[in-house]
Amino acid sequence: MNRRDFFWTTSAAASALFLSGRWSHGMILDRETIQKNVARAKLRFATYWGRLFPAENDRDRLKKMRELGMEAIEISGNGEALKEKLPMFRDEGFVVCSISVGSGGATIVSEDPSRRPAGIDAAKKALENAGFFGAKAVIYVPAFNGATKLPPVEIRKILMDTLPMLGEFALQHNTCLVMEPLTRNESWFLRQVADAAQIAKDTGSEGIGTMGDFYHMASEEPSDMGAFIAGGKYIKHVHLGNGPQPPRRTLPGEDDRPFVDGFRGLKYIGYDRFCSFECGVHAPDKFEAVKRSIAFCKSEWEKADVWGC
Repeated sequence: MNRRDFFWTTSAAASALFLSGRWSHGMILDRETIQKNVARAKLRFATYWGRLFPAENDRDRLKKMRELGMEAIEISGNGEALKEKLPMFRDEGFVVCSISVGSGGATIVSEDPSRRPAGIDAAKKALENAGFFGAKAVIYVPAFNGATKLPPVEIRKILMDTLPMLGEFALQHNTCLVMEPLTRNESWFLRQVADAAQIAKDTGSEGIGTMGDFYHMASEEPSDMGAFIAGGKYIKHVHLGNGPQPPRRTLPGEDDRPFVDGFRGLKYIGYDRFCSFECGVHAPDKFEAVKRSIAFCKSEWEKADVWGC
């Protein structure tokens, strides 16, 4: 490494560490690697099935999604109810990118040990269904506020006893169990991307990861870019939505919040998975509002240069 590249790399790494407030899980990279990551990174759109805008029928909805440039579908629940629609999704050129299961009543980390096996079985069922759909992520919230009486240290201990096994089970079905950090209004246990990435790292399983949701990150992260860099290779999914100011969770671009910072972080780590809209649409013409939001996201992505790469 020559003197110029040395100073460029250490400067970039120092900036990332300053913004994230912590070490970044192996993502302090040399310039050549960062350049390759930036070249590999893609902005790919998805949305929850049945949300965002009205449609006459399923085929009409898929046609509108394709017109907007969306490529993938996210499913709520464990996916069981939509299995019969998979051939239609594929016929129309869509993949199922993720299944969002919530916390399942936080049974895996329940204060009652007798309830935990049911939570593990439910997680396994969702992972099996993800394998059926070809979904690469099962989004999981360990515990919403009030769902368990256990303190965070006990919740973490249970997760460390459970997640390695679930991670290996996920790999058997070609998917990943992805922990979602939330705003403190929803969960005090897991609020920042770096914390979830550390848990994923400590499991030692490639079948455990985390994600970033721009809505939650607006409240909990000092920097969107720092959060994604801190998450590093453990970032397996992204949710798009504005922050908590009323009206909450709106489309990107509907207020003055920029997305450049977060997109810069995603480019730095070479993120090429999906960014899924998880938000509401308040405009009268919902289709046109989503179209404007996608144009906004593409513009922010183009502006997100990574230190000259």
